[in-house]
Amino acid sequence: MDGMPDAQPVAAALLGPADIRALAAELGIRPTKKLGQNFVHDANTMRRIVATAGLSADDVVLEVGPGLGSLTLALLPACRRVVAVEIDPVLAEALPVTVARRAPALADRLRVIRADALTITATDLQEPATLREPTAPEGLPGGSIHPSGGSLRPGPENGLPTALVANLPYNVSVPVVLHLLAGLPSLAHGLVMVQAEVADRLAAEPGSRTYGVPSVKGAWFATMRRAGTVSRAVFWPVPNVDSALVSFKRHAAPAADVSRREVFAVIDAAFAQRRKTLRAALAGWAGSAERASRSTTRCGRPMAPNRARCSRALRRPSCSSTPRASARAGSTSASAPRGRRTSTSRSPSRSADPPSAASPSAAHRAPPHRSRARGARRCPLRGAKGTTTCPSRSF
Repeated sequence: MDGMPDAQPVAAALLGPADIRALAAELGIRPTKKLGQNFVHDANTMRRIVATAGLSADDVVLEVGPGLGSLTLALLPACRRVVAVEIDPVLAEALPVTVARRAPALADRLRVIRADALTITATDLQEPATLREPTAPEGLPGGSIHPSGGSLRPGPENGLPTALVANLPYNVSVPVVLHLLAGLPSLAHGLVMVQAEVADRLAAEPGSRTYGVPSVKGAWFATMRRAGTVSRAVFWPVPNVDSALVSFKRHAAPAADVSRREVFAVIDAAFAQRRKTLRAALAGWAGSAERASRSTTRCGRPMAPNRARCSRALRRPSCSSTPRASARAGSTSASAPRGRRTSTSRSPSRSADPPSAASPSAAHRAPPHRSRARGARRCPLRGAKGTTTCPSRSF
């Protein structure tokens, strides 16, 4: 019950639209697109973010880009300490003053660090008092803390953040999240506000259209899910994009006999050209398409037999380069208008001519009613059972 008197004044001191504009005018601040500055001025939105973050009284919260302090003021009553990382020197100097004015009883819970979140490390975030301590008392689990770079016990004991709650700059939101998850093992959970499309990518499941590099790399560190949307009207200035909340909970890293850097290099190569097959996309990383194929086979993703057959057939001159095969492909595409389905029959008497040894069999030719993209080339084995695309070249 002792915390009740402090909670009410802090809640009443949250920044509103008039406060945001007055404070920005006082500091001579004009939001810049370069730094991704869009200040939230709705107190109810701040309360909802803090409630959704699921913070405890022992959490040390890392806030990236606190701006004028809207979210900072809402976080202070809900956790043990707030470590705010701000790159703008004017905002970094003004934030402690704003907190002292509007929440003086909680001002000692705030620590402001002027730094770039993309380069900050665990040493930068560690409490100065902990850094000066030569060793931890004997018998404590987790090892000693050495100012010269020894082991750091994760958690609030050494001041390292345990939660990430932030309205991230939209132009660097994904790199910031991945950098902090990689460099701060103490981060156990968090909630970030990002662009709606970025939220979809971070929380995407395998097989969805939005699944990509942020999805895979984010899943390496934590389980991520979309936790709600935020209206454009609560920002000043009003952004041109929609916003959403993404929550995450860290889990153990996947077991692997290679480094995370090597795994991420494969992820970047695999998604660099989404229109290509995995074999073709990894050819540059592996050194050749054949080596990429062997690598995927060792990982349990062998190429389907019909696809391998199609790839080998394309390298045979008799399969796609013979005049008869070219003439038949041209006559088939010209016989029916594009987009109009023609009637076909399985009767041999309706066939133009029987298949020969030099041309693809009828089972391997695409049906006449299937249209292809303009300028596309026909795979001679396309249409075989289970075959949809040729893995060796684009059509």
